[in-house]
Amino acid sequence: MKKRQSVKLILLVAILGILGCDNTKKDTTPWVSLFDGETLSGWSVIGGKATYKVQDGAIVGTTVKNTPNTFLRSDKLYGDFILELEYKVDSSMNSGIQIRSNSFPYYKNGRVHGYQIEIDPSDRAWSAGIYDEARRGWLNPLTNNPIAQKAFKQNEWNHYRIEAIGDTLKTWINGVEASHLIDDKTAKGFIGLQVHSIHNTQKEGTEIIWKNINILTENLDKYSKNTSLKPVVTKNALTIDEQKNGWKLLWDGKTTTGWKGAKLNEFPKEGWVIENGELTVLSSGGAESRAGGDIVTQELFGDFEFKVDFKITPGANSGIKYYVDTEINKGPGSSIGLEFQILDDDLHPDAKLGNHEGSRTVGSLYDLIQADPNKHMNPIGEWNTAHIKSKNNHVEHWLNGMKVLEYERKSEDYLKLVSESKYVKWPKFGELDKGQILLQDHGDRVSFKNIKVKSL
Repeated sequence: MKKRQSVKLILLVAILGILGCDNTKKDTTPWVSLFDGETLSGWSVIGGKATYKVQDGAIVGTTVKNTPNTFLRSDKLYGDFILELEYKVDSSMNSGIQIRSNSFPYYKNGRVHGYQIEIDPSDRAWSAGIYDEARRGWLNPLTNNPIAQKAFKQNEWNHYRIEAIGDTLKTWINGVEASHLIDDKTAKGFIGLQVHSIHNTQKEGTEIIWKNINILTENLDKYSKNTSLKPVVTKNALTIDEQKNGWKLLWDGKTTTGWKGAKLNEFPKEGWVIENGELTVLSSGGAESRAGGDIVTQELFGDFEFKVDFKITPGANSGIKYYVDTEINKGPGSSIGLEFQILDDDLHPDAKLGNHEGSRTVGSLYDLIQADPNKHMNPIGEWNTAHIKSKNNHVEHWLNGMKVLEYERKSEDYLKLVSESKYVKWPKFGELDKGQILLQDHGDRVSFKNIKVKSL
């Protein structure tokens, strides 16, 4: 009897010892659940026709043939947050978690676009890398992170932690540091669970499952985790897809290399400043080319694509000119060339001027062709993207991903427009086979970054 009691006593002491030594740290983070485990309340399907259902306390997405990418998106938009969730994916599928994503009628007919935290069960193993869906492609793959590549668990539950705070995005997969990106393209949007489109050779009805979807939007500094990964910085840099497709930087973000004054042999000594990776023309009262003057590329371009991000101040006027010949008009005013207008349409009087109605509004071919009135311009003080394409005399202006006009350079219609404009006094205006690209000094503060070009 005594022996039996001694054994019980030893077992009790051992159990108490184990309990007393349990130092497991409990998660005290005040998470808010985005999924109630029973319904899809707070979520909507967008983009395609793949199906979503709730089963056993999880969201199950199922592939369907002959449909584009489908997303179950949060009805609420999120800016800064920390998100954690778990997922299990069929080994034949590609998927992702959309963050700060959007769908606008003006952008590719409402196509979902924005940051995607990749789910990649293939041999490439880029799960928790960062992709820019329907925009710039890969931003932060896992090419140089073999530890994270090995962290994915095939046919098992995987855990993601995603931090989006300011311009910094960080990810972890199963507790392993995966991505660290510095990018300020989009500050706010929805969260989306993707069911990727499938090819005809792929099996219909494959599944991806998500559960334990929790978010934190307050006191983020307190709960944010450090990462040892060196950040990928996209500002004034080429993305992977841009490098593959022949783009090159026209401005390095730090120096004046590749640029000079339109009427100078060197870069202007005043009127333009370089700060924080931004090239800014300073205000001088709204007069044209009275301070530092216009700046132009030292290189000439024939068929090309050009992209630049720009930010204007209230009432500002500026422009991007192309097929410029700085030998024309050596006198006062701006150098001569075709112009993608940059303007505050609401405050600047130029928006109501011009020989052709609306032809001096933002995105227009200045004084010749009005940009689509349904264009989208971000609010003053935010960045916008101008994109110009010119090949075989066919020219397109794009603003924030939307084509706002197109025309045929040197055509009869084009020549007629010129004959009715302020440019009629310049022989063969805009007809150069090659010319410089110009950023205009119109006396108002305007900033530029991410200046890129591709020869076609």
